[in-house]
Amino acid sequence: MSIQVRLSLSRQNFHLEVDLAIPARGITALFGPSGCGKTTLLRAIAGLEPQAKGQLQVANTNWQDENSFLPPHRRPLGYVFQEASLFTHLSVQRNLEYGLKRLPATQRKVSLDTAIGLLGIGQLLDRRPPQLSGGERQRVAIARALAVSPELLLMDEPLAALDVQRKQEILPYLESLHARLNIPVIYVSHSPDEVARLADHLVLMENGGVTASGPISEMLTRVDLPLARGNDAEALIEAEVAAHDETYGLTYLDFPGGRFTVARKDLPTGTQVRLRVIARDVSITLEQQQGTSILNIFPATVDEIVPTSASQVTVRLLAGGVPLLSRITRKSAALLELTPGKTVYAQAKSVALLA
Repeated sequence: MSIQVRLSLSRQNFHLEVDLAIPARGITALFGPSGCGKTTLLRAIAGLEPQAKGQLQVANTNWQDENSFLPPHRRPLGYVFQEASLFTHLSVQRNLEYGLKRLPATQRKVSLDTAIGLLGIGQLLDRRPPQLSGGERQRVAIARALAVSPELLLMDEPLAALDVQRKQEILPYLESLHARLNIPVIYVSHSPDEVARLADHLVLMENGGVTASGPISEMLTRVDLPLARGNDAEALIEAEVAAHDETYGLTYLDFPGGRFTVARKDLPTGTQVRLRVIARDVSITLEQQQGTSILNIFPATVDEIVPTSASQVTVRLLAGGVPLLSRITRKSAALLELTPGKTVYAQAKSVALLA
């Protein structure tokens, strides 16, 4: 099942034209430069752009087509803006209850207690918004959006107004929503770090249109897209906690291409995690090296090679079918005689555990 979005909207000096299928589960990130249409698309999905024409289908229900248009208040969605937009004269409890007035009890799939627990705001219920930190206000705003039991949750750069510390505080709560609730989320962000940590599906936008869409691990490693050619090109790898090495303070993480070794993390074995591997931290050898301090070495096959600059190339590798990127010099690629299909070894000098 997917969310079908076929919408167009014309304004002076801007035209939105989108034909897109979004997964009906997990987090889909809309990503692109400022002014490319991310927020406009989100607003159109919410029904806040009545001039947008086309079709929108969610959960096999038409929210909009050539013959009908559900107004925003009749679309079963939650919307979280950059600013929390809470009622300052109401307590947190009454802010949370405000949206429930129009929701019959029989349609409540997410209880108020569940929303409060997921966002960790039980101790804030008697306070008013001016007494909260920025991160606390945003957690309340997310809980309020969840309390109406939405079929779709829209989030427009919900962390943009927060400093780094507050962002780090709220990200685990967003991850818990992803893990525990079966509500699809469309998430707008300018932050590659947020997208890498949270998203399952990635939609790239530019000039009011969609340039590419797909699972995030594939999108980041597609060498025909700009993300794989930038200085911060990376691969995301899903792995499982396999074991812990108490002697050396290490954790072993298995994926189809082998086993990663990272600094000890207190995670139960069997836990699913996401790893980030930066392309510039991956080197290539023709033989498995001995006598090296690098622990993360995997057999791989060269899939594609594209020039990145006058002196560098990006090499897309497959390790057990899992894509990795390596940024090396053109001279190194020539000396190693790299060609698609060649068997090599990928050496990851550093690996980041995201979740």
